[in-house]
Amino acid sequence: MKVGDTHFRSLWADPAKSRVHFIDQTRLPFAFETRSATRVEEVAEAIRVMRVRGAPLIGVAAAFGVALALEHDNSDAGLKRAVTTLKATRPTAVNLAWALDRVEAKLTGVLPHKRTELAWAEAQAIADEDVALNEAIGTHGVKLIEALYLRLKRPVNVLTHCNAGWIATVDWGTVTSPLYKAHEARIPVHVWVDETRPRNQGLLTAWELASHGVPHTLVTDNAGGHLMQRGQVDLVLVGADRVSRRGDVCNKIGTYLKALAAHANGVPFYACVPTPTIDWKVTDALAEIPIEERPADEVRIVRGLDLQGLPSQVAIASANTPVANPAFDVTPAELLTGLVTERGVFKANERDLLALWPKSQRDQAYLT
Repeated sequence: MKVGDTHFRSLWADPAKSRVHFIDQTRLPFAFETRSATRVEEVAEAIRVMRVRGAPLIGVAAAFGVALALEHDNSDAGLKRAVTTLKATRPTAVNLAWALDRVEAKLTGVLPHKRTELAWAEAQAIADEDVALNEAIGTHGVKLIEALYLRLKRPVNVLTHCNAGWIATVDWGTVTSPLYKAHEARIPVHVWVDETRPRNQGLLTAWELASHGVPHTLVTDNAGGHLMQRGQVDLVLVGADRVSRRGDVCNKIGTYLKALAAHANGVPFYACVPTPTIDWKVTDALAEIPIEERPADEVRIVRGLDLQGLPSQVAIASANTPVANPAFDVTPAELLTGLVTERGVFKANERDLLALWPKSQRDQAYLT
């Protein structure tokens, strides 16, 4: 997508210089800055503190992190150390482990002196595949928006939560891909953007939509149910960090409450999910998906611009105030209208999931 007149991916590599570049999302939406990494430790730090964030993107970043690690140590021990370091950064999004397992499997048994070039190529393949997956999600998801427009004969109001946009992937995004395609096809659409506290990733969605010219309105997290009650939401689209084989969706904290409100008010609720986000090994999402507990200061401290337009932060609670900060929650499959994937739109249940993907491909996805 474009920032101003320039096309950007959220992350891009320069193997010739052993360097990976990425947009620093901790600076958005108030400043657009890019950073570079030359060591695996720098990639791990970027993932951990959310300079790079979004389930698909952290998987891609981790894959490139392995390539950087092998530039310095291409031994078996070096490979294992890189994978272990990167897997420890964030526990919830399955794309991280998926990408690392894929790269490790590709390199296992390969002579050390041949590993580095192969690692760069495999990481780039994962990045390019991510772009294609997300664009395909848009191709299928835009049909939901178009159908509503043809029935309602007015702009379609879509509610989002968190940021599942192009900066949370390599390009296009999962939730934003259908929105961008609708806008480009001149299907009238308006987006209610949840602010998504405590990290306010909704501000990133608003920044993206503004850059693309998509009509939108920022709302507080607690406004969603009110808007649904009053018929002002036609469709809810959310992303996912991990989906169980039964169709349960683990996503940014607050998603479950939106699903409950949508269910109570008869509003269609879809998760936009590339297939690498499906964890075929998970059957009991509540018991088996680890929920990341983020630092307490994310809740205690609010960051933004002061009255002079300069970056600032304000403490809204004292340092000794006890804080719980779970980053994700689980929405049971029965609350979802369906899942939008690169292969189409289908219901969130184990039977349809298993029928949609051939067994050979499920086996490759570590289905047990």
